[in-house]
Amino acid sequence: MPAQLKSATQGETLILTLSNPEFRNALGPEIYAAGTEALIAAESNPDIKSVIITGEGEHFCAGGNLNRLLENRKREPQVQASSIEGLHGWIQAIRTFPKPVIAAVEGACAGAGFSLVLMCDMAVAASNSVIVLAYSNVGLSTDGGATWSLARALPRPLASEILMLGGKVSPQMLQQHGLLNQVCEPGQALAQALALAQRLNGRPGNVLASIKELLADGVTESMPTQLDAEKKHFVSNLHHANAETGIRAFFAKQSPKYL
Repeated sequence: MPAQLKSATQGETLILTLSNPEFRNALGPEIYAAGTEALIAAESNPDIKSVIITGEGEHFCAGGNLNRLLENRKREPQVQASSIEGLHGWIQAIRTFPKPVIAAVEGACAGAGFSLVLMCDMAVAASNSVIVLAYSNVGLSTDGGATWSLARALPRPLASEILMLGGKVSPQMLQQHGLLNQVCEPGQALAQALALAQRLNGRPGNVLASIKELLADGVTESMPTQLDAEKKHFVSNLHHANAETGIRAFFAKQSPKYL
């Protein structure tokens, strides 16, 4: 069966499932394209308030398909470049998607699979997950934005160790460094991610979109620029109907029901 991205909804959450069981849900161009298309559709769907990315069966994702990479060595370099452009298109779509994206990780989470997790807004992983960026083990450098993510999240010596030595990284260590929100019992990652999504779904979508945009820009913008951006978002959100709903619910000691 060819690699595919399965799509299902549970309540107000879209669940995207990496499905390539023969190769531990290894990624490929079909999945990249489907992932980008799914997010484009979900962005304009008011019934979808969050997205979860997970893997079929016992594993999240083994990264790239090494057999396919060997075949691509026989072709023009542009073939592999185009494939990576597809991956990076999906990565950027996740980063700019205005709704929360959560990764639910079980089993193997390697290479571009881990890069994918790093691009999500939040992540839950089973305590026995095998997480690794093993590119250097097979004579390759990273893709999928792993260096961008780790350079911003970790001290350089630790990021260098993970990327250069290609060893396994424990979920517990990643949680300690803020790269995972929760470490759960094996088999419970999706359930925990759904519980997290449900909490997010009850919050105002316009505010979550503002927070996501501000966090993305806050890494590189100067303080004056970021303060100006916060001002604009605050004023815009104050004049959104959800602000009146939230403030009135606060005074009435009720749970708000946002648009």
